[in-house]
Amino acid sequence: MTRTESRAEIGALGERLAADYLRGLGLRVIARNWRCRYGELDIVAADDPSRGVVFVEVKTRTSDQFGGVAEAVTPEKVRRLRRLAGLWLAQQDGSWASVRVDVVTVRMGRRRDPEIVHIRGVG
Repeated sequence: MTRTESRAEIGALGERLAADYLRGLGLRVIARNWRCRYGELDIVAADDPSRGVVFVEVKTRTSDQFGGVAEAVTPEKVRRLRRLAGLWLAQQDGSWASVRVDVVTVRMGRRRDPEIVHIRGVG
């Protein structure tokens, strides 16, 4: 990583890496950067075998300056994600057997390959 990349570019790269990681787990990415007046969902993925939907918050870090995963996803943030998930679900025609909120953190710059941490079911 070079210091010439903007926060937006680093965030977009982190989201691409997270989406690729989720696809590698067998999830199907069905929406990215879904927005409404209340905020944004980074990734919405389908877990087809279980007919579940997973709402994924992606946090990209290039240093520990802003804390780790625990600091990145506060109870207030989880409440906001749940609200956004409900709004997304209300716009869909189908139904889902299960709903889950996950967090994927992407840590770049410390090692050659980005470090990805996936926390399932934060809310």
